[in-house]
Amino acid sequence: MTVEELPLTEMDDESIRAFLSNQKMGVLGLPTGDVPYLLPMSYGFDDESTLYFTFVGGPDSRKRGLIERTERARFLSFSAQSPFNWESVLVTGTVEAIPGEEWGDVAPVLEAAWRPDVIEAAMETEEVTVYRFEADEWTGYKHTGLPPGFESA
Repeated sequence: MTVEELPLTEMDDESIRAFLSNQKMGVLGLPTGDVPYLLPMSYGFDDESTLYFTFVGGPDSRKRGLIERTERARFLSFSAQSPFNWESVLVTGTVEAIPGEEWGDVAPVLEAAWRPDVIEAAMETEEVTVYRFEADEWTGYKHTGLPPGFESA
């Protein structure tokens, strides 16, 4: 079976929005000189087209330096229950820091974001920056087929 023959379903915009609203983790890809810098990230989603990330760490962090120089980035969120039941969404867009005085405007979205305890604890003592990732294109696919031998007759 070739990739073209796989029983994949392309997700429409509504399905992609629903997926991003229900997921809270993904991988942010930032360009570098040779290979992308990949970061596991929790995020908040505004149910329209914008993801929000909270970065913890000082101005000398590699991720902060890369994101500040990035014009376009990619973000991948996925869910895989089994080899026969999975979904993924790839988002491409622009990233910009949100000024501290605007954080209140996105507080409900940020409060809904899942964060590991270690990040929550670090936010109390480290420098925090919030970034807006504005999607300008996205694609999503899902596979909800049955394992071989279980197809209906």
